[in-house]
Amino acid sequence: MNAIVPGEPINESTDRMTAGGDQPPAVEILSAEKVFTNGTRGLAPIDLSIADGEFLTLIGPSGCGKSTLLKLIANLIEPSDGRLLWWRGDFGQVGQDGRRFAFVFQEPTLMPWARVDANVRLPLELANVAKEKAASIVAEAIERVGLSKFTRHFPRQLSGGMKMRVSIARALVTNPNLLLMDEPFGALDEFTRNKLDADLVRLWWERKLTTVFVTHSIYEAVFLSTRIIVMAANPGRIFRTMTIDAPQPRDEEFRGSAKFAAYCRELSTWLAEASLPQASRGVL
Repeated sequence: MNAIVPGEPINESTDRMTAGGDQPPAVEILSAEKVFTNGTRGLAPIDLSIADGEFLTLIGPSGCGKSTLLKLIANLIEPSDGRLLWWRGDFGQVGQDGRRFAFVFQEPTLMPWARVDANVRLPLELANVAKEKAASIVAEAIERVGLSKFTRHFPRQLSGGMKMRVSIARALVTNPNLLLMDEPFGALDEFTRNKLDADLVRLWWERKLTTVFVTHSIYEAVFLSTRIIVMAANPGRIFRTMTIDAPQPRDEEFRGSAKFAAYCRELSTWLAEASLPQASRGVL
């Protein structure tokens, strides 16, 4: 089991939080914290480096700041103190070639009046991409998520899992280098979730997408991730970190393996510890 620093609480140095050693980071979080306008301290100062090409999962009890941290990375909210760097620069350079990101929310957020292809095409229309070029990009993205036979369907004609596939396809058309996902499969049944997890890990592997994923599922975190960040609450902070040392892309054989079960047991123990009142104060 290759778990990093078991038992070491809260924030570890940026270097030790970086997976991949000499890989240039996609995102650097430098002593960033978040205090909301009502005075609630959402995040204690966090130092975290996200290596280019890794699959990083954030997991922890409700209210630990997982989604807040993801929104900081997406620049949807600003830190109260500290700063973030994207590809070693400020957010102003994001959007250039090699420095794009996409966000997949908990809900598919599809336009109900638009067919699948129109929903997927939306980001390209907003970017004024030529119609012929956009059509080719959209077709490829829809094929990648396995919905080629449903291109002309409306959202109301799709299952929950299919709607989420459309949302992922819409994210892929922008050709992102960084993919941010906030519990995208949380509302789905276990069978559908497992299928989408397997599809997602193949997409990540094929495209070498740096991915930051939020979940409450221990099994999902272990199956998907190269690295898992366990967070504690009050205020939200990094509690422990685990590296998953298993070949990629993963499949059902890994899900049924003794190694998978061992990682899940250890992660379950860590989450129980992170939920204790003393963990919120940084004491274990």
